[in-house]
Amino acid sequence: MSDQTVNPHPHPDESAREEAEIADARSRAQQLRLVEALLFAAPGLVDPREVARRLPEGAPVEELLQTLEAQYAGRGVNLVRVAGKVGLRTAADLASALDIEVAVPRKLSRAAIETLAIIAYQHAEKKAVTRAEIEEIRGVSISRGTLDQLMEAGWIKPHGHREHVPGRPAEWITTEQFLVHFGLDTLAQLPGVEELRAAGLLDRRAGVSQYGEQGSLELPPEIGEQAEAEEGAVVDDDAEKPASGEMRSSA
Repeated sequence: MSDQTVNPHPHPDESAREEAEIADARSRAQQLRLVEALLFAAPGLVDPREVARRLPEGAPVEELLQTLEAQYAGRGVNLVRVAGKVGLRTAADLASALDIEVAVPRKLSRAAIETLAIIAYQHAEKKAVTRAEIEEIRGVSISRGTLDQLMEAGWIKPHGHREHVPGRPAEWITTEQFLVHFGLDTLAQLPGVEELRAAGLLDRRAGVSQYGEQGSLELPPEIGEQAEAEEGAVVDDDAEKPASGEMRSSA
């Protein structure tokens, strides 16, 4: 037999260290449960600063969120980050099984889709854009109703006025609601040129029409109904007679 014996009475310092580690583990587990409960009970996405406010001072908020993110990966519900906020959402690959069909009164017109894309990509480059600049990029004028639709949908907003320009035109940028609607954390996640070309969205006519037909860009029902009435008499400045089978749209 070995002459070594186990000390039944560990050193006080070692015992205290073990107790502290156990206490820390219990505290972390409790904090993790609190964060999980907060995200589950929240009606929408939560700002990490709000999570921190609910936790003890000095709690490792980002570390706790990363732990939950890893725990929920591969499950039916995932922890997601959108527009700088966090929340629990059903897994994207289960969307087809959870789809609910809702009648949409009106989809965005081609002019509105192109206008929204221009504002989003300019904003991604840290630039606000005026209506005149949008028209210059598109090569055609746009009706005031197009900007109104996008603003009422909550996807764009005014960002001051362009100084030192006659008339001081309003500048436009996208909103946080735009990020939320399209599931983006930041504008840096917008698809690049190659992705757009692969999707056929750089084809000025067919690509954009196809995108609209997929229903990816749809106005909220109440906005769609109102826009239908407001836009009914507006003539699309870049209207062309669509080819057979192509979706018709008003500006």
